[in-house]
Order: sequence, then structure tokens, then C-alpha cells
Amino acid sequence: MFARQTIIQVKIDRIDEASKLFEENVIPMFKSQAVYQGGSFLADRKSGKCICVSLWDSEKDALANEESLSYQEQLVKFMDFFKAPPFREGYEVLVQD
Repeated sequence: MFARQTIIQVKIDRIDEASKLFEENVIPMFKSQAVYQGGSFLADRKSGKCICVSLWDSEKDALANEESLSYQEQLVKFMDFFKAPPFREGYEVLVQD
């Protein structure tokens, strides 16, 4: 399994809006792909730092999603929430409960 995380700096007063957008738009888009294994939206309400995590069958699957038009369309929806450009990282999942 492979995890992709996108770190975003969100305007503190818009964290709830950003998390709702993630839940209502991004998660359903991810779920439409058989290789998707789960996701989370994490937030530090004091700093505005948020981490969007998605789990995929493989690194290849995560990269394919990231390069897709649908991923780019979802990212654009968040532009008004950002205080800084998003930063993406990927990790191999070694242990999961």
C-alpha cells in the first residue's frame, strides 16, 4: 500500500469549509477508483496546517490519481483556502491497523 499526503496551509477561519469540501468532493472522487483504500483530512486549528492523506494499492496508483484531470480539478476548488502552495509527499505503508 502507498500513502500520499498533501500538506496545505489553510486560512484558519476556513478550515471547516476546507474539510467539508474534502469530505463532499474529494473522497467521493477517490472512492470511484477501485485502487483507493481510504483517506483523512487532518488539521491544526491554531496554525492552519492541514494534511490530506489518501491510501492507494500502490505507488503507481497514487501517482496515476495525482496526474489525473480529476485530481487537478479538485485541487483548484481549494485555491481560495490556501495561504501557501500545497506540498505533496508519498510514502510506502509498512504497518497499518
